[in-house]
Amino acid sequence: MKDSYIKDCTVIPAGGINYLETLEGTYRWRWGMDYTDGDLYEAEDLYRDGHEIRSNRLIFVSYPEGKVYEPVKASEGQYLGRPVWSEDSIFCLSVDFKAGKIYILRCCEDMSGAESVKELPLDEVKDCYNLMLDTEPLTLVRQGHENDFQVVWPEKGDFGISPTESFYFRDGDCLIFSKWYEDPYYREETVIRAYPSGEVLEEIKGAVVRMPDGQKWMLE
Repeated sequence: MKDSYIKDCTVIPAGGINYLETLEGTYRWRWGMDYTDGDLYEAEDLYRDGHEIRSNRLIFVSYPEGKVYEPVKASEGQYLGRPVWSEDSIFCLSVDFKAGKIYILRCCEDMSGAESVKELPLDEVKDCYNLMLDTEPLTLVRQGHENDFQVVWPEKGDFGISPTESFYFRDGDCLIFSKWYEDPYYREETVIRAYPSGEVLEEIKGAVVRMPDGQKWMLE
């Protein structure tokens, strides 16, 4: 980069993407996305209203090298969701509104491209509101805006949750949710539900935090 008051700064050719997140579960990768037509749900709304969808971009940057990769390049009418790390691989969610398909993609080891590991009809879900991949193991879920929760794949499950409850992650045969209260002071609890039925197994005072190496910390 040209002379600057910021010294020893590595330039990352991100193509206009100006924010990177650490890919949860690994120290190796950062990822960034532009939101050409908003998030996945907003892009779906635009498409259903008759608008053309301009695909968003998803990049990965290796750490510490700072090398940029773009293994998944969606075309017009497709939109990408946030990626996850599972089974020592990067997985991505792609929705093709024109074809009416949901794709779960695995990035190649050399990040030169991606292969489809699962294809689902889009009508498996009511909409794409909070449609997301999670781990561990790899799971596709959806948290609706009407206090409904859906396990989409690899098993199926539908159940209601409380208005202040949010999905956090899957842990084997359990689904971990965060729940907040103001009675009158703000506090959080962790709700543990059975996978995929949603039966409440336990409620714990405090918030659980998942570390990049897989550790789970409970903040009491």
